[in-house]
Amino acid sequence: MTLPGNRTSRRMALAHVVVLCVALLAPAIQAIALTCSAPISSSSVKSLCALCLRGEQTSGKHLPQRHREHGGNAENFKLGHFPQTQSAAAQTNEYLFNDSHFHLTNYIQEGVDIHEFLKTMGNKAGRVALFGIPLQQQWSYRVDADRAPAYYLNSDAPLYYYSFTDAWIATVFKSLSKEEQGRFDPMITGFNPSDMYAADHIRRVLQAFPGVFSGIGEFSIHKEFVSAKISGEVASLQDPALDRLLDFAAEVGLVVLIHNDIDTPFAREGSPPAYYEQIKALFKRHPKATFIWAHIGVGRIIRPVKEQGALLEQLLKDPAFNHVCFDISWNEVAKYLVATPESTKTVADFINRYPDRFLFGTDEVAPPDQEAYLRVYNQYAPLWKLLDKETSEKVRKGNYERIFDGARLKVRAWERVNLTRR
Repeated sequence: MTLPGNRTSRRMALAHVVVLCVALLAPAIQAIALTCSAPISSSSVKSLCALCLRGEQTSGKHLPQRHREHGGNAENFKLGHFPQTQSAAAQTNEYLFNDSHFHLTNYIQEGVDIHEFLKTMGNKAGRVALFGIPLQQQWSYRVDADRAPAYYLNSDAPLYYYSFTDAWIATVFKSLSKEEQGRFDPMITGFNPSDMYAADHIRRVLQAFPGVFSGIGEFSIHKEFVSAKISGEVASLQDPALDRLLDFAAEVGLVVLIHNDIDTPFAREGSPPAYYEQIKALFKRHPKATFIWAHIGVGRIIRPVKEQGALLEQLLKDPAFNHVCFDISWNEVAKYLVATPESTKTVADFINRYPDRFLFGTDEVAPPDQEAYLRVYNQYAPLWKLLDKETSEKVRKGNYERIFDGARLKVRAWERVNLTRR
């Protein structure tokens, strides 16, 4: 590059070019700094500026090794294509949905490899709330002999709480690259909500795995066919142990994904739903917690009660419950919501009135392939067609990002203040 004019004017022109180079490269430098834990040295910045002055592109070899490992290549440093932060990278409009409800493992703690699941997500799912199953189905030889049960409906043997699931989820999450980690929001779920020490378990998990978790759940209080099978005390919405762990979740900023059926199986016709008033009272006792009520209280045989819409609207209209949202995950829920054109229109009209309060989730458990993973999303095709464009965007993606981005910031801030590095 040859600059015109005398020596002084050339120096001034060169200075302007250097300033321009730094300005153009600033986003790239900032992105690297956000992505990598190590700072960028002044020599690296000078090297990049020198390359710019020579009119060269960089392959990443002029960056320190630790930065090349985080994507320092020619494509990433072309203008307009700088590496994004974890959050932004996962929030592009290319994806169909974010998944607020996903189980990597099943009731016998088997599942899919997280790296394979990333391939399954592909360009369909942007971000996923990641957790296992907090319950283990016992294989009792006395009950089932050589027939090893793989699901809670396969055996009369009990379920028991399996706390190792949290360590497993944290371990597989940490095996991912920083960019890949940005697509997941791991959740703590391996606790017994009837135990006063449940809050202490959550604290210990945060201490053991800082920088990993964004919420707690999915955990169940009243769940058809499950609650009665769990060894020990039955969980209750009125248990002080539950209040204690929710107080702690609110203090930390953890999202709370709770499964609680609105009614009992085979409820008597005309009777009020058994658990609506109790869960309403729970939400009211914990106004600082961020709740997602899984499946809007519906289950496999827990049908939407006659006044379900009116009862939900009580919560949606009352500002005292602005901290409560609902997920429409699970194929068993979808079968009710889109059962007929009439039911689909009713649900769409309802969600269109409250677009900020509903989230899509799959509730898939260790799906073997993308076709299985997209089953629930495709099942809701009639609903997507009837939602307003803005509402559809919020339900499929935007509400997830708002809730979990907020949780990431709050939990990381709490960890910085309260956790001592070992």
